[in-house]
Amino acid sequence: MAITININGKNETVDAAAGTPLLWVLRDHLKMTGTKFGCGVAQCGACTVHLDGEPTRSCSIPHDALDGAKVTTIEGKEGKAAQAIRDAWVDLNVPQCGYCQSGQIMSAVALLESNPTPTDQDIYDAMSGNLCRCATYMTIRRAIKQASTRL
Repeated sequence: MAITININGKNETVDAAAGTPLLWVLRDHLKMTGTKFGCGVAQCGACTVHLDGEPTRSCSIPHDALDGAKVTTIEGKEGKAAQAIRDAWVDLNVPQCGYCQSGQIMSAVALLESNPTPTDQDIYDAMSGNLCRCATYMTIRRAIKQASTRL
């Protein structure tokens, strides 16, 4: 079943089986591998994309439910908050293994787009669904705080 999804501002026609998760459409059909597979049950956040501006786990949403929606992936995320987060990630050398980082960045950008001056609790709440096996949580929080000063 072919449907058209707006991904990173571009309409993409995808012919995938009904119910195929957005994650696999991005990775397998469109070869956009920045979004990662983690747990497959929307618990770890590695697959986070923005769906109409909101952080969403792409592993658990069927692509055929996205008619008319706008999907933004790590490859297409732009703007002042995205740049500030990317700069802070580099400045503080946040990633260790790096596997969860695209999901972490997508959640952090969504936070700063909605709240440019988050408190520690705001950061904790916004990032609580993103897991990191390397436990870089404190560095991630420092990076978000640093990025917020650049907005």
